[in-house]
Amino acid sequence: MGFFIGMFLCNMLIPLIMVFSGYMMYKHPPKDINGLIGYRTERSRKNKDTWKFAHDYCGRLWLMVGFVLLIPTIIAQIPFAKSSDDVIGLITIVIETVQVLTLIGSILPVEKALKDNFEDDGNKRS
Repeated sequence: MGFFIGMFLCNMLIPLIMVFSGYMMYKHPPKDINGLIGYRTERSRKNKDTWKFAHDYCGRLWLMVGFVLLIPTIIAQIPFAKSSDDVIGLITIVIETVQVLTLIGSILPVEKALKDNFEDDGNKRS
């Protein structure tokens, strides 16, 4: 049961980090464009407007997706509470793979929103 609890907590990390990071990006984005903290893509770092837009959009997205991921993450683990360590480990790999792919996949809608709202040089579309 100890292994299950440990893996359960590990599986909760990505959604909880997404919720926390999303909140911080949305409510307290990095003030200056930088290469260390924040949503850092070529398109988001064009100027202050694209930087702010990307953090606002990505922050709200991660906040929502993080909360949504929590529910299936919990539900998917409950049936395996008394399973062997191998089964629990396999379920953990599957759950975390889905979470990581969701996290990486969140780049696509943010980049699309940036492209839809800003020209290639970073100027706001009219």
